[in-house]
Amino acid sequence: MEIWIVSYTAHGRDTAERVADALEQAGHDCRRFALPKFLKAGDEPLLVSAAQWAGDGFARADALIFVCASGIAVRAIAPWVRDKKTDPAVLVLDEKGTFAIPLLSGHLGGANALADTLSKTLGATPVITTATDINELFAVDVFAKQNRLFITNMELAKLVSAALLNGEPVGFSSDLPVSGTLPAGLTTGDAKIGVCVSREHKTPYETTLWLIPQRFALGAGCRRGKDPEAFDAFVRRELSAHGVSASELSCIASIDLKKDEPALLAFAGANGLPFFTYSANELNAVPGTFSGSAFVKETTGVDCVSERAAVKASQGELAVKKIAEDGMTFALARSKEGISFA
Repeated sequence: MEIWIVSYTAHGRDTAERVADALEQAGHDCRRFALPKFLKAGDEPLLVSAAQWAGDGFARADALIFVCASGIAVRAIAPWVRDKKTDPAVLVLDEKGTFAIPLLSGHLGGANALADTLSKTLGATPVITTATDINELFAVDVFAKQNRLFITNMELAKLVSAALLNGEPVGFSSDLPVSGTLPAGLTTGDAKIGVCVSREHKTPYETTLWLIPQRFALGAGCRRGKDPEAFDAFVRRELSAHGVSASELSCIASIDLKKDEPALLAFAGANGLPFFTYSANELNAVPGTFSGSAFVKETTGVDCVSERAAVKASQGELAVKKIAEDGMTFALARSKEGISFA
């Protein structure tokens, strides 16, 4: 995850550094922002208002952490909050790092998980308010995120959680292999409301929440400055041609040279997908046989970006070889099928 951390006091700045160190050790990429008078090595100067900083973060980061009073954070993010499926995780820590409070996207965005990480590394007390967590119940949105499943209807997801909280049985069926023990509250027997994991739209229950397996990683590249609309049309056409919906994508992946490419970022943002980028060395290390290009090798340091990036991101196997058109490339890799109640 790309995580932005902001602080407004001297003590807060030091806590922000400790937070960043802990999260970087957990594999995240962090940027720290502080007021100019409190800057130290590794910080970026905070030269805009809290609200503008939050707006920039909503557009570019996976998570925002405010080391300050919760009121500052709430007012800063208020103009930008849109949808729990696309909003970044937002947490608040007090300037001593005593409490870690998820404010937004606790499940899908990962705010609760970040709070848990900070509790283990910094000793911060996580303040969790999501009902399924405090009642130790199955959380369908967490389950979907962990297993790369697309939630087709968030309102139905809320009904599933409400049924569990009310003690009603919730059905569960899956076309994919399932490992682990079925959580309390779920049943493979009869139920009025339930969850179905399938590529096809099925309704085994009177009220069925359909979860679509996100089996495919999109490997992509494009010429610098490519029109985002042209790239979007190209990808959607190729997805349709290969019988894959955008809902079945788990991510978009490319080389790190393209980490700021507008067309790739726009596609990822429009579809709520994480955008992973890898170095040439990381892509060259991906095992397999790929479509090679001497020109691409000379330009980027790797013979084929799209195929290698897709395979690395999916941790599976190549499903659609590279398709190139007008300075754009497309490839798909399929992850191993199966879901788990870990």
